[in-house]
Amino acid sequence: MIAVIDYGMGNVGSIINMFHKIHEDVVLVSDSASIESADKLILPGVGSFDNGMSKLGELGLINPIKKHASKGKLLLGICLGMQLLGKSSEEGKLKGLSLVDFHCQRFSFKNNIELKVPHMGWNLVAVKSSDKILNEIEDLPRYYFVHSYHAVCNDNNDILMTSIYGYEFTAAVKHGSVYGTQFHPEKSHNFGMTLLQNFARL
Repeated sequence: MIAVIDYGMGNVGSIINMFHKIHEDVVLVSDSASIESADKLILPGVGSFDNGMSKLGELGLINPIKKHASKGKLLLGICLGMQLLGKSSEEGKLKGLSLVDFHCQRFSFKNNIELKVPHMGWNLVAVKSSDKILNEIEDLPRYYFVHSYHAVCNDNNDILMTSIYGYEFTAAVKHGSVYGTQFHPEKSHNFGMTLLQNFARL
């Protein structure tokens, strides 16, 4: 069973619709018992880091999510959901889930580069490490981004994909059974559909 965590911080409807397009069943969950019984979890998210962690804490979902990952079960964080997988963020003061060793920092450009923050729109993505979740995804796929902060990994082995916005930044991570995408696969048409289909088949 694929479970999408509904904690009031993500556009869960788009994710569910995309899974329906690839004929995969998903359920919405917002309690610890449902998380514990899930085979695979998706942690979406739109909004601020501290608000996201606070919502998970209020619902008592932090420890169940960590327990799920510690058992080697699959977990995919999307956008803010990916950022929450890390240790911390410049955006807030609360600790993250600490499932992947990274810190989130805000885009900051040098050399008089004038780019708008948040980074919003379609960007090419480079694959840095082979993985089954990337099966049948062509070189330099395009994904849709909306974010002001990005992950800075302490271990380059955790970097799955990168993109460029003023400079190279981490677009996707993997550590054990835990995956994260800074982009929105559910809004990225065929490229996103293939990635979510691969996740469902892992």
